[in-house]
Amino acid sequence: MSKIRQILRMYTQGRSKLSIATHTGVSRNTVKVYLRAFSSSGCSFEQIDALNDKELDDFFGKSREHAPNDRLIALQRCFPSIDRELKRTGVSRMMLWEAYMKEFPDGLQYTQFCFYYNQWKNRVNPVMHLDHKAGDKLFIDFAGQKLTIVDKDTGEVIEVEVFVAILAASQLTYVEAVMSQQKEDFILACENTLHYIGGVPAAIVPDNLKAAVTKSSRYEPTLNDTFADFADHYGTTILPARAYRPRDKALVEGAVKIAYSRIYAPLNKRTFHSLPELNSAILEVLELHNTQLLKGRNYSRRLQFEEIEREALNPLPVLRYAFKKQHYATVMKNGHVNLGVDKHYYSVPFRFIGKKVKILYCTSNVEVFYHYERIAMHKRMKSPYNYTTDREHMATTHRFVTDWTPERFLEWATSIHDDVRLYILKILERKQHPEQAYKSCVGILGFAKKAGNERLINACRRALGFGIYSYKTIQMILEKNMDQYPESLFADELPMPNHDNIRGEDYYQ
Repeated sequence: MSKIRQILRMYTQGRSKLSIATHTGVSRNTVKVYLRAFSSSGCSFEQIDALNDKELDDFFGKSREHAPNDRLIALQRCFPSIDRELKRTGVSRMMLWEAYMKEFPDGLQYTQFCFYYNQWKNRVNPVMHLDHKAGDKLFIDFAGQKLTIVDKDTGEVIEVEVFVAILAASQLTYVEAVMSQQKEDFILACENTLHYIGGVPAAIVPDNLKAAVTKSSRYEPTLNDTFADFADHYGTTILPARAYRPRDKALVEGAVKIAYSRIYAPLNKRTFHSLPELNSAILEVLELHNTQLLKGRNYSRRLQFEEIEREALNPLPVLRYAFKKQHYATVMKNGHVNLGVDKHYYSVPFRFIGKKVKILYCTSNVEVFYHYERIAMHKRMKSPYNYTTDREHMATTHRFVTDWTPERFLEWATSIHDDVRLYILKILERKQHPEQAYKSCVGILGFAKKAGNERLINACRRALGFGIYSYKTIQMILEKNMDQYPESLFADELPMPNHDNIRGEDYYQ
């Protein structure tokens, strides 16, 4: 606008059009257009000079606009169909221009065809420029083209996926090869990215792949549970890009294109036999990419990251994320759930018997949840058909049974009398396996409450004297009050049995 004011001022001072054009650096034809508009307006220079820049632009802008000719009008009518056709695979602008020229032989040439199409495209579908804050977003995606590794033994060529991530503010880039786009590989790549940059951004922006988004939506996409758990562990947010809107993640799309030339090209000439070997080579060329100066600037991505973005990232947690898998099961009547993948059983509190629970397990732990509440946690055991039991999960009566050991029964008997302990020891010794005698021990020691300690002690003494060791022996002695008789009378009425050939209970029967 200052140029226009200068042109009009010099014109009113009597300067020639050629002199004005030479002095202002504006072409003579443009000077003629402005002066023609000034003359036809009938306004004085003072009136024109009093207008602000917006009013001056409206006044002279119309004079600079030329009515479109018939060829341009015909071309503009073709733009909607041209735009639709360009979305088809394999269709190029050159092909569409050639079709346009067949229909309009006197039409515009290819350069003007592309120029006016770009103008129309920007007008009907404008792109918003985004200024990214430091530490705000990390954009992630998988490259369309794959890299390969070669099996040493078989010579088989295996294609691998390439994961690409880029920080929005500094454009620091991370690239890693993974075996698949499944959530195990995807989440591990995301985690490696965070450890590569040494911090956690406020948000991660993924594409709508299944490992990240279970159900895409323009307003409320449904995140994959495992990926959401990963984000919670690292204290960040997931902001999925809109489906079929690559402009939402233009940075990572551009990073993928750069990776093709700066990472793929150097590596395509080499042969790799394992994924770690390939990733080691990727890191070497990646560091060269991050330390290379940006075009037209005196700093690199790495320098920019260290200066403005490293401090803006949140710190990493102490522990890495433990990838967890899910399994649903119903609590059995014995208070355990079966983790099908290992065929191992884990206890839960007995009050959840019959309930359907969710099991989250990783390489080291197994967690059981009911209605979003963790009700049990165990170390993962991979021994099939075995049980891992927490005593606190069992009912009181069940806990008592699990405490049955020879030492416990001997300790219990000692608290009554040494003769009772000796009798219990004899019962435990006569059984091939101690557990066979546990019920007998419980019954005998239970007589202390029914008959009293003194009578139980006397009964055990009499039974020891005859060498008969069983629950029924003590029961019969107590029921017939034989523990009250003098030992001599008892011996006369009840001769000694042959211990080698007859059991005590059979003798008394």
